Amino acid sequence: MDQVLPIALISLLLGTAFALIFFKNYFLKRKSEIGSISKPELHSDLHKKPPKPTHQSKKPLFKPHSHVSSDKDHNKKHHPLDLNTLKGHGDSVTGLCFSYDGRSLATACADGVVRVFKLDDASSKSFKFLRINVPAGGHPVAVAFSDDASSVVAASQTMSGSSLYMWGEEKVKAADDSKQQPKFPLPIIKWEHHKIHEKRAVLTLVGTASTYGSGDGSTIVASCSEGTDIKIWHGKTGKVLGNVDTNQLKNTMATISPNGRFIAAAAFTADVKGIYSHNAPYDLIPDRVYDLVWEIVYSKDGSVKEVLKAMQLKGHKSAVTWLCFTPDSEQIITASKDGSIRIWNINVRYHLDEDPKTLKVFMIPLHDSNGATLHYDRLSLSPDGRILAATHGSMLQWLCVETGKVLDTADNAHNGDITWIAWAPKTIPAGVYRRNKALSDGQTFVLATASVDKKVKLWAAPPLKSA
Repeated sequence: MDQVLPIALISLLLGTAFALIFFKNYFLKRKSEIGSISKPELHSDLHKKPPKPTHQSKKPLFKPHSHVSSDKDHNKKHHPLDLNTLKGHGDSVTGLCFSYDGRSLATACADGVVRVFKLDDASSKSFKFLRINVPAGGHPVAVAFSDDASSVVAASQTMSGSSLYMWGEEKVKAADDSKQQPKFPLPIIKWEHHKIHEKRAVLTLVGTASTYGSGDGSTIVASCSEGTDIKIWHGKTGKVLGNVDTNQLKNTMATISPNGRFIAAAAFTADVKGIYSHNAPYDLIPDRVYDLVWEIVYSKDGSVKEVLKAMQLKGHKSAVTWLCFTPDSEQIITASKDGSIRIWNINVRYHLDEDPKTLKVFMIPLHDSNGATLHYDRLSLSPDGRILAATHGSMLQWLCVETGKVLDTADNAHNGDITWIAWAPKTIPAGVYRRNKALSDGQTFVLATASVDKKVKLWAAPPLKSA
């Protein structure tokens, strides 16, 4: 009995110990299971939360898309004077010209098409335009209007030389069926000339109304070749009215005064040039660069009688890159590679050997990284004669004619070199610009620029207050 009691006691203690060990392991295992269950749930919650950010991330991606498009629109109108861009050109735009009322703009494009845009509002979202295909084998390089907005003259370049075409409206006969809608007038070729400058290309084509003296008001057009010849044409009939030769190495450009009295040409010449005179057949005059001006003489019946050499503009020390007349046809503005701009008075008695006078000289406010003065490629003067637009490569500047100060600059007006610039002869409605600048009459002077980037841009005139 005494031995049984200790054995029972030991067995009880061992059983208790085994029970404690069992329950301890059981609870530890349960705790581990609970921990292992709770951790995956926490991990899954972490995975479940991202869908919200993922869903939210889609919304910002959608917003940036509209934001990107707005950035593009902003880049398109990065400059405050940028009114609009005329779309639809398939290649480099080589020339442009406004009609006399300023409501039509013709463009010449290397894709073989002449386009005539209707500008009811310069800030419109879209523009209607007339498409004129140049005859196969040629591409238009320059364009001008004839007597009205429905008559367009264009120079086309081919492998064999340059051609000149004039398109006018074809009158459509009324249809017998009164219910049939009338058709728009179709442009047809009214006259054409080929190899107008032999095999040489046309550099510039400019037209204006012959209103000076006894001029009959009809449009005359001047075509300037890359050689040394310039031809004058009657816009409506295509008749050749005159020929002039610059007798330089090659032409740079030529233009006609607004009243049709003068033709002025910039040409490239050597530093030492032989000048013909009555006293000495050829005097060598070093370091003399000049531009030539001819007068168109009209008969009593209004037709062109002859073209006479009138005067020379002497003063620049290097080649003149571009020139333009003032609206009153009494002054000429020239830009030269010598880094200067000159304003000349040509209202002189040249037949009494009175020379044109230099009125003002401005230094071109344009320099490269080394500080050297750059030159302007093209010039165009506003219809009121107060603002001079000038280009260099893809850059566009507006200058005050009175002071020579820069009014505004568009460093990258185009994504490539600017090929042509021209002011509309009259103010044009510009709704957006009117709202931004609070123009009382809703009208502004508009400058058009063409470029190799296949675009034509419309620009508002800058204010003159800063000048």
